Amino acid sequence: MSNPSQNSTRSRLLILLGYGLAIIFFLWVLRYFHVVRFLRELAEVNWRWVLVGMGFDVLSYGVQALRWQVLLTPFGRVRLTRSIRAVFAGLFANLIFPLRPGELLRSYLLSASENITLGRVIGSVGVERLVDLVIATASLAVVSLFVDLPRRFQKAADILGIATLILVAIIMILIFYLELKMGGAVEPTVARHRLPGKLMGALIDLHSMGTSPSFYGAVFFSLLIPFCQVLGLWAMMRAYGLHQYTDRPMSFLPAVVVLLVINLGVSLPNAPANVGAYQFFCVLGLSVFDIEKGTATGFSIFAFLALTVPFVFLGFAALIRSGMSLHSLREKVSGLPRQTLKPSTQT
Repeated sequence: MSNPSQNSTRSRLLILLGYGLAIIFFLWVLRYFHVVRFLRELAEVNWRWVLVGMGFDVLSYGVQALRWQVLLTPFGRVRLTRSIRAVFAGLFANLIFPLRPGELLRSYLLSASENITLGRVIGSVGVERLVDLVIATASLAVVSLFVDLPRRFQKAADILGIATLILVAIIMILIFYLELKMGGAVEPTVARHRLPGKLMGALIDLHSMGTSPSFYGAVFFSLLIPFCQVLGLWAMMRAYGLHQYTDRPMSFLPAVVVLLVINLGVSLPNAPANVGAYQFFCVLGLSVFDIEKGTATGFSIFAFLALTVPFVFLGFAALIRSGMSLHSLREKVSGLPRQTLKPSTQT
């Protein structure tokens, strides 16, 4: 069993690493930031496109809540309103705390409200991330056929693709093993007695999600989520008029590339709301399309604020609806890592 003091030390080191990277990223971006230019570009923003972009980005998280509901179907009935509330409350936690604790918080909220074990709910979040990784890798491979990516991007895409294939192969082998072991007819609760252990229990839950007919619906919604996010980012590019600052056409492909770079970048240890990392990787993605760094920096700050503001209000409302305050949120977030290590007493 892990030593609590060791876990605390590791957590503090990750937080320091996250803040350190955020500071480095943000200082690098600020080298190219010009206040006068930014204000001039901001004055020309088309705010109708901004509202469209906000709408699609918010919609993407509504679809994520729907996917979560579908993915948990093998373990019980999940109300969509509770799923949406948990997702947006988790987003709010990510805005004010480092290291994205919202993933654990939303799992706790849904587990408590829908009477599904916390381990199963957290496992479903892991499945979400695996599916998202596969889709991101496939998208990057397709985009590389149409966009001339720099060598460093191409090399990173190759490494990511190989790692993803290995991970998916391991998961598929484990599911196939359990399918043979369980014979396709043994209930997870019975199989757990024959195959004891916390790891085997998690694998059996993974088998239940992966072989359920509802999994295909979850995959469909997984494709819809990045589609909405790409539309949201593309609308922000239109609003900012990025097409005026490059000779290359600003179609959907640049939005796909920039979103992929941002999403991969913010997976590193990070500060609250991904401050610093979002701006750095947004500028990095836009550099593929020859957007001047000063303009790219201004857009990264503009897009970050425009896409974050709705979740401040929606997330706070979801948090209040879940019966939590800012004080109780801080206590719950600090206690969640320890709670997930305890054996669950739910059935």
